[in-house]
Amino acid sequence: MGCQLRIVRYVCSMSSLSYIIWEASPDMFVFPSWLPLIGERPVRWYGLLFALGFLISQQVMFYIHKKEGKPEKDVETLTVYMVIATIIGARLGHVFFYEPDKYLANPIDILKIWEGGLASHGAAFGILFALWLYTRYDINRKFQFKRIKRPHQNWLQVVDRIVIVVALTGCLIRLGNFMNSEIYGLPTHSNYGVVFAKNVNDTFLTQSSPVETLDLKNAEDREMEGGKVPVTMEIQFKDQPEILTEQSLKRYLEGTFTTLLNRSYINGHVSTTGSTLDYALKQNPDGTFRATVQVFGTPRHPTQLYEASTSLAIAILLFLLWNRMKIDTPDGLLFGLFLVLLFGLRFVHELFKENQVAFEDDLTLNMGQILSIPLILAGMFIFYRAVTLKKSKS
Repeated sequence: MGCQLRIVRYVCSMSSLSYIIWEASPDMFVFPSWLPLIGERPVRWYGLLFALGFLISQQVMFYIHKKEGKPEKDVETLTVYMVIATIIGARLGHVFFYEPDKYLANPIDILKIWEGGLASHGAAFGILFALWLYTRYDINRKFQFKRIKRPHQNWLQVVDRIVIVVALTGCLIRLGNFMNSEIYGLPTHSNYGVVFAKNVNDTFLTQSSPVETLDLKNAEDREMEGGKVPVTMEIQFKDQPEILTEQSLKRYLEGTFTTLLNRSYINGHVSTTGSTLDYALKQNPDGTFRATVQVFGTPRHPTQLYEASTSLAIAILLFLLWNRMKIDTPDGLLFGLFLVLLFGLRFVHELFKENQVAFEDDLTLNMGQILSIPLILAGMFIFYRAVTLKKSKS
């Protein structure tokens, strides 16, 4: 038997600049149950893309070191520093920037990274500190540190090259966020955007639910209403004729189903507009039942894709600039440009993004924007200094 694959399903209407109904499973596949230790454990798209980012980054750094005549073996040490710094920095960034009360009350939860909670600003600070250590210390296989001096690898020189792959990895991580249906944007109030329907599937496709399959499709025969787009839910019920009769399923649809559909974690994405559920229940030739439910979806800004695309563009721009100057790149030029572009665009992206934690609702700027401002200012100073020093040397 092979691994259990999860099918990624989505619906895209192309009749006009239309919305996508995104129902992707965050799991790429699940290991078969007979495997020891890892049986029935999922491999997630997010983790795969996260790891892929480091693998690609390592190859890019090998290329850069080779072109600049630097020891390629240093890339392996650099990779260790980067992986550890990214995970620890991103985790602690989320803990202290977004939910300090929660984690300080239960410090052991800080270690539960698999439950989610990583902050890119924390990763940035972690990486900068780790690169400072890298330029001064070497680490052996026993994790012992030894003072060392790396020729042509001062802190700014190393950071200038690293930001190229950091931007690339950031692109892949944001794609992982999209696969997880997280860090999504505000409603667009138009027929453009993404209806994130993962919560709907998670709620109704459970072992205790009478629902066997659930598909969401765009309903072009109906008009938008209140900034929401028409969606049809096609439901196939389980084959349990002794329990799932026509009357019992009507009670379920008008009772439990409607109640769940009106919960806040669902109706922010898919909701009804009237006091009664608009549905039709029919019996299949094999005796099972199916239902079509008319609802409305909330198209949202796919801010994960906005950030992924701009991060990729920044990575390409920085690489092209480095490729033009290579070892003659002025110290801090790429780093300063990276800070200005990445966090400047991050400030803009936050305008279209849902707040991650409740306390941000009372702030004029959310936490992502507040943390971006000092990094943008620092980037402007570093970039100006690099350009000025280059002119003075020429």
